[in-house]
Amino acid sequence: MTIDHLDSTIFKAYDIRGIVPKSLNANVAHSLGLAFAKAALALGQGIVAVGRDGRLSGPELSQALIEGLRTGGVDVIDVGMVTTPMLYFAAHTLCNSGIQITGSHNPRDYNGFKMVLAGKAIYGEEILSLYREMNNQISDSLDSNDLSAKLGPKGNLKQVDLSLDYSQRIAGDIALKRKMKIVVDSGNGVAGASAPAIFRALGCEVIELFSEVDGNFPNHHPDPSKPENLKDLIRALQTTDAELGLAFDGDGDRLGVVTKDGKTIYPDRQMLLFARDVLSRVPGGTVVFDVKCSQQLAPAVTSMGGNPVMFKTGHSLIKAEMKKLDAPLGGEMSGHIFFKERWYGFDDGTYAGARLLEILSKSPNSSEVLNALPNSFSTPELNVPCKEGEPHQLTQALLEQAKVMAAANTLPGADKRPTLCDVDGLRIDWNDGFGLIRASNTTPVLVLRFEGTTHEALSRIERDMMHLLHSVKPDATFQGAAH
Repeated sequence: MTIDHLDSTIFKAYDIRGIVPKSLNANVAHSLGLAFAKAALALGQGIVAVGRDGRLSGPELSQALIEGLRTGGVDVIDVGMVTTPMLYFAAHTLCNSGIQITGSHNPRDYNGFKMVLAGKAIYGEEILSLYREMNNQISDSLDSNDLSAKLGPKGNLKQVDLSLDYSQRIAGDIALKRKMKIVVDSGNGVAGASAPAIFRALGCEVIELFSEVDGNFPNHHPDPSKPENLKDLIRALQTTDAELGLAFDGDGDRLGVVTKDGKTIYPDRQMLLFARDVLSRVPGGTVVFDVKCSQQLAPAVTSMGGNPVMFKTGHSLIKAEMKKLDAPLGGEMSGHIFFKERWYGFDDGTYAGARLLEILSKSPNSSEVLNALPNSFSTPELNVPCKEGEPHQLTQALLEQAKVMAAANTLPGADKRPTLCDVDGLRIDWNDGFGLIRASNTTPVLVLRFEGTTHEALSRIERDMMHLLHSVKPDATFQGAAH
């Protein structure tokens, strides 16, 4: 199996992702296996775990990836169809490296690879290094037998069923104070095969929605960060006596939360609850969160005695920053929640849901607890479609323009004391809200989010940020709606 073309656009900031079979196919997966094996062996890593989500292209890509890894000389532990967090669990308990084949929250014709090498999620230069190694293979005409002779003995393969160990690890860590009845919407993603049973093991009564794993996603797209994908969950809460709704994305590493009265508790508000809980046991701990999170999060963490750190969006980037700062907790607006305290530091929608239930079970009314969290007026994530490669150019142009305006004191809302943040795109904070424009690392879109302490502040900030955006992209229109 040889590769004759490699599309550079599939190599993202913190994973590899593309359209099957247009830019990503079995040949690419095999080539990645060879390149990853070489990188692993250079770090003394002789074993790699491999998992896949429920996408239709998963089995073919998995077979090719495993063959490439074994030809490259590493032993492979095939954990089969699992959530991405279960692959991470394998890479923490069975070995130190792993690859999950997943398209995450992208459309059904996408697939990709999330990678852990020598105990850390790789990103940036490490992914580019895999690209360079794979590119070098194009000029190599050796077939698999020749490669085996050139590289040495082929690696071994064994299958492992993780489900019992993973379930017992969560059930052994979580203790509910009372029985809870919940609705779980897996959106036909791979979490449907494991999450409902785990919540039952915790003592919950579970109403299941779309637990059957189906890569066609026939009911709704598995992305709980989009309000339209939570309608079925809200309806189930209205028509049953369940008190809380949990939703998962396609590969199970993100969590969506809906209250009995149909309110979505976005991840930055979830983080307020998680931070209070974690910091009660880790006083002075650092809490890392991404630039899309609420302006209210940092002062709340400070008031709890914690150290708030705002960082770039991206699951690998947040995990790396948490490791660097020895942070017990991290989170992203997209729904990735990272617990280091009592867990392994990786993002896991099922485990985050379990930790949430543990906290809420201490109160007789979970909706009251969640609705009492500090709130603001905000938009969900809004996307501006762009050409491939355009988003990063636009954000750079915006940032340069905003810095010139700030120096001249001509930024909009000057009386509201605007401050610039360039950690990831352009974020402007005023004393009554913030606006963010950044480039997505997974698809060719600009990601926008606006927040205000009042409706009027939100409208002003949205108007001013869109005016800035139109100065560099006159045809910009966003998809999504405010809530």
